[in-house]
Amino acid sequence: EHRQDSREHMVPESRQDRELGTCPRESPSFHRRFTTLTISREPGSKHGAKDGAKDGDKDGGDKDGAGQGCGSASSRAATATTALFEPGRDGQTPQVVVLVGAPGMGKTTMVRKVMVEWREGTLQAQFDFVFCIDCKAIVLPTEASVADLVSRCCPGLQVPAGKILDGQKRILFIFDGFEALGFSLAQPEAELSSDPREVKPLELTLVSLLKKSVLPEASLLITVRPTALGSLRRCLKGEHYVEILGFSAARREEYFHRYFEKPSKADMAFRFARGNQVLYSLCVIPVMSWTVCTVLEQELCGKKNLLECSKATTEMMMLYLSQLLKHRDRDNPQVLQQFLLQLCSLAAEGIWKHKILFEEKEIKDCGLDQPGLLPLFLNERIPGEGEDHGSVYAFTHLHIQEFFAAMFYVLEDDGEMVSSLGRLEKDVNKLLESYNKSRKDLYITVRFLFGLVSQKSIEYMDKTIGSRISPRAREELLEWLQGKHRGLTHPGQALKVSEMDTFHFLFEMNEKSFAQSALSHFTDLDLQDTKLTLYDQMALSFCIQHWAGLGCVSLQGCSFHWQDREAELDAAVPCSAVSGAGGRPDALVVVRRREELPCPIHLLCRALRQRDSALQVLRLQWCRLSESCCAELAALLAEHPGLACLELGDSALGDSGVRLLCEGLQSPGCRLRVLR
Repeated sequence: EHRQDSREHMVPESRQDRELGTCPRESPSFHRRFTTLTISREPGSKHGAKDGAKDGDKDGGDKDGAGQGCGSASSRAATATTALFEPGRDGQTPQVVVLVGAPGMGKTTMVRKVMVEWREGTLQAQFDFVFCIDCKAIVLPTEASVADLVSRCCPGLQVPAGKILDGQKRILFIFDGFEALGFSLAQPEAELSSDPREVKPLELTLVSLLKKSVLPEASLLITVRPTALGSLRRCLKGEHYVEILGFSAARREEYFHRYFEKPSKADMAFRFARGNQVLYSLCVIPVMSWTVCTVLEQELCGKKNLLECSKATTEMMMLYLSQLLKHRDRDNPQVLQQFLLQLCSLAAEGIWKHKILFEEKEIKDCGLDQPGLLPLFLNERIPGEGEDHGSVYAFTHLHIQEFFAAMFYVLEDDGEMVSSLGRLEKDVNKLLESYNKSRKDLYITVRFLFGLVSQKSIEYMDKTIGSRISPRAREELLEWLQGKHRGLTHPGQALKVSEMDTFHFLFEMNEKSFAQSALSHFTDLDLQDTKLTLYDQMALSFCIQHWAGLGCVSLQGCSFHWQDREAELDAAVPCSAVSGAGGRPDALVVVRRREELPCPIHLLCRALRQRDSALQVLRLQWCRLSESCCAELAALLAEHPGLACLELGDSALGDSGVRLLCEGLQSPGCRLRVLR
């Protein structure tokens, strides 16, 4: 479970002496929701090792545009400590493990899991004592000994900390969020301590632990963001690196099933997320999976299903952004606003130039070298041995870069932003025309553009960050959409919309009045040979409901899918949370999942049954419709007196399906003139 608000201090408990301290129990939801993360062993190690697990999940993080690790990926269902303290090629168990990951990737969750496993006895053969220091939350003195640190982090100890440390070799020290300490690790070797009771300046005491001059037999687990890795590497010796890459494809589904107690809700929520490829790809980041599940759980509280869920990808991104900024100091909002402007400029120029890696000089020239903000959005890749270039940076995920690139075009500022890559104009029309002509890779950036100019986004940015979104951008987007399809229609033909992206853009904005204005000049919808995912159908349904002048719907050769092909083939394979580890569900579970899916054209027919609809012609040739669609079509015939022509060529309706159609034809409300 990825819980951002948890800052509990784990208090150690000894296997040999239980009265030394007490260990607060984790909430049941932590155990229920914990999902194994995909990790890469020793990313960027000074020794150049690539000691990855051979049974790694092939659906690793980089497939979805996240993660910069160079080791092999593993997402085996083992204990957290087994994954972190796995012996290297030499057979030796590492004494120092550095857990690297961007914000929201699950570093603190892994630490909590280690503590839980130790308390439950999994680790007690390896460590007698585990001391965890939450560097983000604990207030440390300016001077302290190692014993003082133990007492500070574990105030319930009934035996002096110094006595615990005397002669103990099987101790694990955990430093969670090491970058939050913010002091220099360049300390004189001669001044380092070798006595755990010796009081020294805090920096010297901690460096003494890191460099093993005190308690050399103790083990260390350090969690750190990639941007703080450079100075730490220069301080450690013999360390092993583990990078968190997030959730693999299989683990994403498992997380959804662990989050929702009812399997039916888990299936529904995951189908919703998987149907939206951008959102599903972003769920590789654990905190994004948590954000999506939290939002969908709220939606399901008020509805029986998610077919009417209006939460767009941009809105999910806004909530993700609020999670990243949750614990930031808000005393100086101007600093954040200026930083976001510069960040958006960097993202946009990178998208234009197909650039995802940025050199350290570019970061500094843009004014982004701010340790309190930079690690929230960019990962740093430390050069390995023999590499002569400096550090390079990348956004946590490609879609996050595209989100900030879109934001560049709509945020108001006092002048042109200049970065190391040159001057980039805030010309929305240039972006849209480039996308229209040749740059189809800008699709997601344009889609986020529509989401950002929605009234919800404008209010959110103003309220939470203090940044203003330009109202002019809405007008430019409306004019572009209307002109885009006029240019595709031949003279004398009815004005039609024939590209799916238009419906995606309007659904992303999710505003009834904007959709009505954008579609008001068009009378026909014409899509051919298109695989319509659940997300496509939701977008179509939204637009059709707000399209007053729609007279003809032609979906020739289109197919309707409620989940992707891989999920359909794998429908009988459960998550471990549903059927137990590695088991197969019984027949009832498979039947239940299949029965929950409505007929393929349910959303389309529901949208077309609007009372004020002007629909006259519905063409569904070569859509391979089955008997399951006939009840919906019969209801449409009965409730839509304006429908004059229905074409169902090349469909396997069957005798019972045709009987259902006949019931609709016999209805008093049916005025159909042509059935093909």
